[in-house]
Amino acid sequence: MNRINLFRTDPARLDSLVWGKTNFDKTASTLAFAGLLIVCSVAVGCSSDKPKTANSTNQVAMTQPMPPITTTPTNGPDAAALAAKPVHKKVVRKAPVIVTYADKASGISFQYPRKYSLETGEAANQLVASDPVPMNFVQPGGVAIAAVTLPTSVYPNGDLAAAFFDVSVNKALTAEQCGEFSEAKPTTPADGTAPAGAQHSKRMIGDMELQSSETLASQGTREEASKYYHVFGNGACYEFALKVATTGVESEGGKHVDNKDVFQRLERILASVKITPAAEETASTPVTPAAATAPAQ
Repeated sequence: MNRINLFRTDPARLDSLVWGKTNFDKTASTLAFAGLLIVCSVAVGCSSDKPKTANSTNQVAMTQPMPPITTTPTNGPDAAALAAKPVHKKVVRKAPVIVTYADKASGISFQYPRKYSLETGEAANQLVASDPVPMNFVQPGGVAIAAVTLPTSVYPNGDLAAAFFDVSVNKALTAEQCGEFSEAKPTTPADGTAPAGAQHSKRMIGDMELQSSETLASQGTREEASKYYHVFGNGACYEFALKVATTGVESEGGKHVDNKDVFQRLERILASVKITPAAEETASTPVTPAAATAPAQ
């Protein structure tokens, strides 16, 4: 009696089964991987088709209003024009307080305050001739060149009647004659008041050594004092006359003007006198501004 062994396994068959199982496992794995790829593809496609929800942060940022942006042009034609345009400042020019008079024909120059009045030529001759002692040369032939008048407003409410400085030249005199004076006296007034005698001396004023003479005359309360200075140069005799007149009548609230103070003002003009070689041709009398300095008062 043959016994059938059901559990006997054929080695060849066993190998076949194992291979089949292996193939089955591989096939199952491949199918599972393929299915997974299909599922992922579908999921990705669906997610791409789904509308995106805007981020709340971005949405708030987009809804906020943007402030206006202002820019200042730093280049271009307009900027260049603005940069090139000069800034104009108003310049206030003040007139110099001191002016210079110069006469090329006589070689005379001097400085005087602008607020004083200057007369030249025929006007100067008329002013000098109006004085009781117009000139004090020892011989005739003098000609007035210039005259500076001090305004009476310098002494408010004072009794100053007149004050002036004048320059005259006499080309007919020698150097010796230039040192002399005519000693002319004013006409004796009706009340019998006689003028005082002249006093001679030599003085150094500025750069010049001058022969000087002083006269004093009075008529009633009116007093007239004169100082004359002579110097020889350019072949001629130069005379500088300083004259002060006061009325002696004091107005209400006014006072008497001390002529010494007035003479000091006029002598500052005399101290600025310069005598240079005279021009051969007669030239007009120029008045040129000088640098601003302390006024000669």
